[in-house]
Amino acid sequence: MREMAAIEVSALVVRYRDTTAVDGISFSAEAGSVVALLGPNGAGKTSTVETLEGYRRPASGSVRVLGLHPVLDATALAPRIGVMLQAGGVYPSMTPRQVLRLFSSYYPDAEDPDALLDRVALREAAATPWRRLSGGEQQRLSLALALVGRPEVAFLDEPTAGIDPQGRLVIRDVIRDLRDSGACVLLTTHELDEAEKLADRIVIIDRGRLVAEGTPVELMASGGGHTIRFGAAPGLDVAVLSSHLGAAVVEEQPGEYRVDASATPAVVASLTAWLAEREVSLADLRAGRETLTDVFLRLTGPSSAESDRRPRSRSGGRSRR
Repeated sequence: MREMAAIEVSALVVRYRDTTAVDGISFSAEAGSVVALLGPNGAGKTSTVETLEGYRRPASGSVRVLGLHPVLDATALAPRIGVMLQAGGVYPSMTPRQVLRLFSSYYPDAEDPDALLDRVALREAAATPWRRLSGGEQQRLSLALALVGRPEVAFLDEPTAGIDPQGRLVIRDVIRDLRDSGACVLLTTHELDEAEKLADRIVIIDRGRLVAEGTPVELMASGGGHTIRFGAAPGLDVAVLSSHLGAAVVEEQPGEYRVDASATPAVVASLTAWLAEREVSLADLRAGRETLTDVFLRLTGPSSAESDRRPRSRSGGRSRR
């Protein structure tokens, strides 16, 4: 019999008056895994995660975290999850050591605050008030606050946003350690390279609907390798170029093009000749397996969605309100 998944999302629909933010998506995440939830701004990521955390009720469908209802079983679930936000939740005058000691008092079996400071490389800033920490240090402290209760499920919202390269390495190691300890990590990020490096599985949503799910390798192989991508001046006449090559050409974002054809010598020569005739410089030319960024752009297209305008009701780094 299959073990219960740490996270179960089934036919989830979330609405805000007449707007459907999440439109029937389903996915699951297992213990001991990192799942990246990806999508353009306004795709429904925040609404999905807030429903899993118990801050929103679905219009229909269901979600379960550790087999529990995030709203009805909130008291039982709260000590077992951790939530990392991009900002907020800490008194500006409190130091990392003070706030970690405070939050550790909320849990019967909390992590040692000093050990957590070392884990997120904040020992040297332990006595610095929150307001004087750099953005990257504040981000690492928010991660520490999400971990202080030893969560079985961790929701991490853009954990590497605004982080320097050294900080990224620290956060990656912490996320891998969480996974290896048996926790389930649900990660939202716009850093697709980060998702490719960290995630065991990836869920891509667009305009509230699930458009792809799989391992990074599966998704990057989904295009079959029969594509050419190149960079050139934006606004090329892709209809004329498509006719010239005998294959569809799409401008995925300004100055970035995809040709739905195998990179045979004849096709590449025809493409470069067409550009040369028009004195268009070729910035780069890529063929073969797609990157995760290629997959994301192919599935979601240039994002026409506006940033998520719904208020984020979540507060603080503590696992619950």
